Amino acid sequence: MQRYGELLTTLLEKRGITDVEQAEIFLNPSYERDFHDPFLMRDMERACVRIFEAVEANEKILIYADYDCDGIPGAVILCDLFKLINYTNYEVYIPQRNSEGYGLNLEAIEQFANIGVKLLITVDLGITAVAEVAQAEVDGIDVIITDHHLPQEVLPRAYAILNPKVDDYPEKMLCGAGVAFKLVQGFVHKYSDYFKISKGSEKWMLDMAGLATLSDMVPLTGENRAMVYFGMKVFRKSPRPGLQKLLAQMKINQKYISEDDIGFMVTPRLNAASRMDNPLRAFELLSTKDEVEADVLAKHLTKINDERKSIVTGIMREVNKKLEKGGRGENTPVIVIGNSEWRVGILGLVAGKIMDEYNKPVFVWGKDENDFIKGSCRSDGSVSVVELMSVTSESFLEYGGHELAGGFTVHSDKIHFLEEALSSSFHKVKRDSMVNVGQENYDIKSDLSMVNMKSWREIEKMSPFGLANPKPIFLFEGVKIEKIKKFGKNGSGEHLEITFSNTSGGRQSKVTAISFFSNLDSFKNTIAEGLNVNLLATFDLSRFRGREELRLRIEDIY
Repeated sequence: MQRYGELLTTLLEKRGITDVEQAEIFLNPSYERDFHDPFLMRDMERACVRIFEAVEANEKILIYADYDCDGIPGAVILCDLFKLINYTNYEVYIPQRNSEGYGLNLEAIEQFANIGVKLLITVDLGITAVAEVAQAEVDGIDVIITDHHLPQEVLPRAYAILNPKVDDYPEKMLCGAGVAFKLVQGFVHKYSDYFKISKGSEKWMLDMAGLATLSDMVPLTGENRAMVYFGMKVFRKSPRPGLQKLLAQMKINQKYISEDDIGFMVTPRLNAASRMDNPLRAFELLSTKDEVEADVLAKHLTKINDERKSIVTGIMREVNKKLEKGGRGENTPVIVIGNSEWRVGILGLVAGKIMDEYNKPVFVWGKDENDFIKGSCRSDGSVSVVELMSVTSESFLEYGGHELAGGFTVHSDKIHFLEEALSSSFHKVKRDSMVNVGQENYDIKSDLSMVNMKSWREIEKMSPFGLANPKPIFLFEGVKIEKIKKFGKNGSGEHLEITFSNTSGGRQSKVTAISFFSNLDSFKNTIAEGLNVNLLATFDLSRFRGREELRLRIEDIY
């Protein structure tokens, strides 16, 4: 590992990368090497041939995508393919989060049969839709499922199923848009000569695949790492007017967009469409070629995202009052909380915030437009929420999701007993704690003189950062809090900027660090100017308003 700097070598070794060959593969992703052959998916050939036949026969194709920032970019990828081959007889359908909920639904399928749809392609859903797929087939609609969710025992009898979790495809953790990208990659490989399009045309769609891979929080290893690595390169050059206008709204320089910008800024605005309005607005933003429409949509999504933030803040105030009043946050292994006035579309965000605060599984419910009690759940990792719901299945009308996040519908007469039911089931499926007591929660111990551009350039080589490849955390011991400043939009003061200093080798170093949505009590210890503390932080390069500034982003202070 001599060829790398000392800092990079240490960080790679912390990730278990100990020889040059492994390091080269990790640091220098390759499209040819790291993207698997799409035809390793069991039904890929069948799916590509069926789409080709539909195009040749000018059959009506319907893309049915989930309403979040995985399904929507996946739908854009498929539309990009049809635009590439000049095929126009297709439509996009994205279900309404509040009234239709997640997945295929029978009313929509009846509607598709009436307008003459012959081929339905799902994105990020469908693997559990046994009855809905059967109905589609009865109505003369072939279904190609592209999905990445966990299958149940019985698979739908679809024309083709593309899902790495049901076959021997090597990358099991693709997101939904990642699977859609593989379909396009396979189709372009097979038919590029026929349609006179260049081999590798799909690479321009990697901005959408990368966006979804970051948004859906899948591990950034293997093919996913390559997808985001190249996806970010395309994103920085992407000609999509909607992306350009959205980034301009947020004062982000497209050329330098980071994974943090996507996670904290872009994804919430795209998800705001389904939470607060119509998910098609996000799809239109990403797919439009019209500058004026793009500008209108970018402003609209920014506005409704601001509304979404204030609603979540209001609900959190109510939640904290309820949980503090009864001491409920501490008393049960699972928290269930709800209000029939709460908007179903934002309950996942609320559940996530409660889970962060109380470190236990959380189920939050509200009422949808059809008067059903629906909700979202999040896990702290102590249990799989899907497993927890399946052993408490008599309480639910419907449920589904991942290990750490899910959605559910509850019998109205059982909602008030749900906390008790889930809490008693919790012990049956609880996992042993996987965290070793005393385990280091940082990568490197250092002093503030380490915070310089040379160190940042080494760290940056390990990007893209995300799940399973987090930004390296540094421990700075015995640093002094020089100054605390509050800042925020319109003088809200919801964020902190703190100046730290230390003296090492006779030289004093001063560094600025930030913590978003924090106050003086947000850390292990309450902070004040003049205190000497230990600081856990990651490096953060800000390019706000075109100025480069290296700073730290605070993880904790104690």
